[in-house]
Amino acid sequence: MLAAATLCLTAAKTNAQGTNTPAAAGKPAAKADDLFPDPVIVKGTGIEIRQSRLDEAIASVKSGAVSRGEEITPAQMPLLQKQVFDNLLMNQLLAAKATDADKAKGKEEGDKRFDLIKKRASSEETLVKQLKALGLTEDTLHARLIEEAIPQAVLRSKVTITDEQAKKYYEDHPGDFEEPEMVRASHVLIMTTDPRTGKSLSPDDLKTKRKQIEDLLKRARAGEDFEKLAKDYSEDPGSKDKGGVYTFPRGQMVAPFEAAAFSLKTNQISDVVTTSYGYHIIKLLEKIPAKKYELTKVNTDIKDYLAKQEIDKMAPDLYASLRKEAQVEILDPHLKALVDTDASTGFPSSNKSAPK
Repeated sequence: MLAAATLCLTAAKTNAQGTNTPAAAGKPAAKADDLFPDPVIVKGTGIEIRQSRLDEAIASVKSGAVSRGEEITPAQMPLLQKQVFDNLLMNQLLAAKATDADKAKGKEEGDKRFDLIKKRASSEETLVKQLKALGLTEDTLHARLIEEAIPQAVLRSKVTITDEQAKKYYEDHPGDFEEPEMVRASHVLIMTTDPRTGKSLSPDDLKTKRKQIEDLLKRARAGEDFEKLAKDYSEDPGSKDKGGVYTFPRGQMVAPFEAAAFSLKTNQISDVVTTSYGYHIIKLLEKIPAKKYELTKVNTDIKDYLAKQEIDKMAPDLYASLRKEAQVEILDPHLKALVDTDASTGFPSSNKSAPK
């Protein structure tokens, strides 16, 4: 940016004196690539990684950590950089091996993940803000999800899990496929603390808030649309845009809220419930009995889970083999030194929690 500003100031001064700058200097105008270089830092057969792509991937991981309230210390940065690099390179190496079938499966999975993210977002505006904080747009996120899914499709094609293996896992892990009793409930929250400081409101403000929740309770019991009341008046940012709706088992909510929700009958509205968050009114929409998933319902999920375990086992050797085959060269000295300090791969585990 300093170099660009200097060029602009120099040009302005020379032009003010009536001189044709390029001709007088006898040099071509500076190019954007010269001012903001984006060198190739890794190359190999069918692959190429530029500095900007690695920077973007690292920034995305760091932004994700910040959004979760996690801190990445300076001491952790070398390992993070190595892991991000290994993941990026592995994906490129795998993508170079992708068949048309792998690409089709990757696109299908990427589309599915993108639709799920949009569905889970409380609103389009919220999603856009969240992505902007990560330096992404909806289009770039969609493209990245497909880009990441294609290498996974290549890996998945290398592993076969039989129905017998899936059945054995199902029988050996019965607790993994049990779902406890849950409730689906809508609530309106009127907060009794200052959202900026977390401190309790003054007695007068608490009295005003109490009257507000009691008025809303009267309106709800008089037949007004409960979910519309939640959208219009609730101060719970996590559920307001969804009509105040949560689905949850025991043990997830604060005790007074949970006790009230599980004690209600379907379509019954609670009295005012006081928690550390404030005043609530709750409407029970549905009680969902405890159940165990049948094998036929979870067979595919089990196979995917077992396949990920097998992929994790073979990933380090596969990564080394693909790097050698593609004759990968790390052109950036700092990055090469960082990668060479540890011969083991930083390729992240794809192992997730047990399927349900």
